[in-house]
Amino acid sequence: MPITIIVLGVILLLVLMIVFKVNGFIALVFVSAVVGIAEGMTPLNVMASIQKGIGSTLGGLAMILGFGAMLGRLVSDTGAAQRVATTLIAAFGKERLQWALVVTGLIVGLAMFYEVGFVLLLPLVFTIVAAAGLPLLYVGVPMVAALSVTHCFLPPHPGPTAIATIFGANLGTTLLYGMIITIPTVIIAGPVFSKFLKSFEKSPPEGLYNPKIFTEEEMPGFGISIFAAVIPVVLMAIAAVFELTTPKENALRQFFEFIGNPAVALFIAVVIAVLTLGLRNGRKMEEVMDMCGESIAAIAMIIFIIAGGGAFKQVLVDSGVGNYIADMMKGSSLSPLLMCWTVAAMLRVALGSATVAAITTAGIVTPIIAATHADPALMVLAVGSGSVIASHVNDPGFWLFKGYFNLSVVETLKTWTVMETLISILGLAGVLALNAIIH
Repeated sequence: MPITIIVLGVILLLVLMIVFKVNGFIALVFVSAVVGIAEGMTPLNVMASIQKGIGSTLGGLAMILGFGAMLGRLVSDTGAAQRVATTLIAAFGKERLQWALVVTGLIVGLAMFYEVGFVLLLPLVFTIVAAAGLPLLYVGVPMVAALSVTHCFLPPHPGPTAIATIFGANLGTTLLYGMIITIPTVIIAGPVFSKFLKSFEKSPPEGLYNPKIFTEEEMPGFGISIFAAVIPVVLMAIAAVFELTTPKENALRQFFEFIGNPAVALFIAVVIAVLTLGLRNGRKMEEVMDMCGESIAAIAMIIFIIAGGGAFKQVLVDSGVGNYIADMMKGSSLSPLLMCWTVAAMLRVALGSATVAAITTAGIVTPIIAATHADPALMVLAVGSGSVIASHVNDPGFWLFKGYFNLSVVETLKTWTVMETLISILGLAGVLALNAIIH
């Protein structure tokens, strides 16, 4: 019955948004309440769960999305993004821009959660689209696919690193296996898949990028432009290296863990951008601060819709759906790798959050490793693959992609959801193939 209630809840959400055109945040909160009560929660508990879901989602994302939007607007409105874009276009040529963005997405994705990299790189995508005259999804999907793949397969990304720690898997082995699976997966889910999305092409949302084409004299230099854009990535990458190589009590590690925190790193980047791209180029502080303020206004509804997705997820967690699915899988005769993937996939579809699905699955299947002598590194990758399948309306990432790529709910299901499912299935195929070769 709990699964049936979730399915009916998702159908209700789709009807409200697609048929009746209800605002996404209002629809998500309403459906969260309906599903929670149907699952047996009291109205007061449902309300507390919704508030907890919104608070926990925005608690982790509000500063990241806010500072990320400010940085993106500063990089865009000062001409820095155009400088980076025109330099990349000149260096790689239009026909190879997708590959440049794949590599960029993989490098950036290693150090941070998906949402951070997404917000950080989208202004660059928008500017390349405007400067090169290329379709938005054609340029953006390869980068987004690369960010998503790192979430599944590549330590030191926080997701696979956390699962590897729970399973006792060697991080170096996990990274090696993950890279082998990553290459074909990101090629198919990125540049190849994007070629089939011509009918879904839209213009970037108004207010999230600057369509103005700057003159050569108006743009800052390439060095300072790229520095302002990548400094948060560098800080987070340094923090990840220290976390992997030094003990917790190390003072240098603690310092870099602080400045490498995504919100802190983006704040530092905003300060640098204000000083180097704004004030240094002759703009007044009021003008630069207006850019920052306008950037927040542009993403306000996206933030609320993402929060609504967090509320829906929390209601499903608090109503016991995760435990119900775990009980369903007990006593199954599936292979350990397939079981990992299946549990993670079911939790992902039900709960929305890939991270929650992966960590919950790790807790459920850890005893299987000792019982079956399964390869812990491959188990990490199987869980990671399952945790990204079929992203839909209860996943904040779904709404992030929908909002920034200016798509309808149906169009997002046909693009983003298909891409995430491709990554999941290709990842599973890669894990099973590696298992057959190695063992």
